[in-house]
Amino acid sequence: MSRPEAGKPFSIAAVQLSTSDDREENFAKAERAIDEAASKGARIVVLPELFQTRYFCQREDVDFFDLAESVPGPSVERLREKAHAQNVAIVASLFERRAAGVYHNTAVVIDADGAYLGKYRKTHIPDDPGYYEKFYFTPGDLGFQVFHTKYGAIGVLICWDQWFPEAARLTAMKGADVLVYPTAIGWHPDEKESHGAKQRESWTIVQRGHAVANGVPVVTANRVGFERANEREGGVEFWGSSFIVDAQGQPLATAPEDDEAVIVAEIDPSASELQRRNWPFFRDRRVDLYGDLDERFLSDR
Repeated sequence: MSRPEAGKPFSIAAVQLSTSDDREENFAKAERAIDEAASKGARIVVLPELFQTRYFCQREDVDFFDLAESVPGPSVERLREKAHAQNVAIVASLFERRAAGVYHNTAVVIDADGAYLGKYRKTHIPDDPGYYEKFYFTPGDLGFQVFHTKYGAIGVLICWDQWFPEAARLTAMKGADVLVYPTAIGWHPDEKESHGAKQRESWTIVQRGHAVANGVPVVTANRVGFERANEREGGVEFWGSSFIVDAQGQPLATAPEDDEAVIVAEIDPSASELQRRNWPFFRDRRVDLYGDLDERFLSDR
């Protein structure tokens, strides 16, 4: 079967980084990774979640609100310069200060000419040991979005959003050529031996499922390395394992679990068109029966 007409193929990179206590060092490392991705042919580059700092959400501390900044603001301007210099689009997760007491985990999208295309605010906010994000982040209120870059249409979601099929579906329905997830996820040290492999496999499976169910590639850029919030905390070992899968959920590129990496793969939007023609899930959706999805739960009504 011949390829249907669709957008042109493009290469996309997932950047997997570790972080230090030095914010400038982290930003410079991310810039070098963008340079590396561009040298490998990537036209779109996805950075990990909150790449400028250590993962501060391991504990609740009001002083960490000082890390937040306006969006757009200084970091966006710096990313705009890098995008223009390398002729790449960039997706980057930032800690946004919206107003006093109102903060978001926000992904910005910069086009290849340096234009700021907009932002997505993380919708689903976790609250677990070592991941106290509800203390820091107000849930996103911009809805699910797709950003039309020079190379392709990017549907942007962030980390915990990965576990929700509704988020992937609604973003895909808006015309995304690819779903991308800046991420910061890992193991608690005391759980790794007993649950670690299963947890990471579940994380991979659910996102590959989003690709299959929506006929769209998925890109996940995770951080890597061990980070401890303080001496009283067990810390988090971020499990790396960033990956890119195609519209059938098949791996195109995978990063190691224990080292920094820049992985690159080609995305062909016409492959999604072909996949959806053969597995027409969007055609067969019974939208007349899904109204109850706006309820919290059903069996207790």
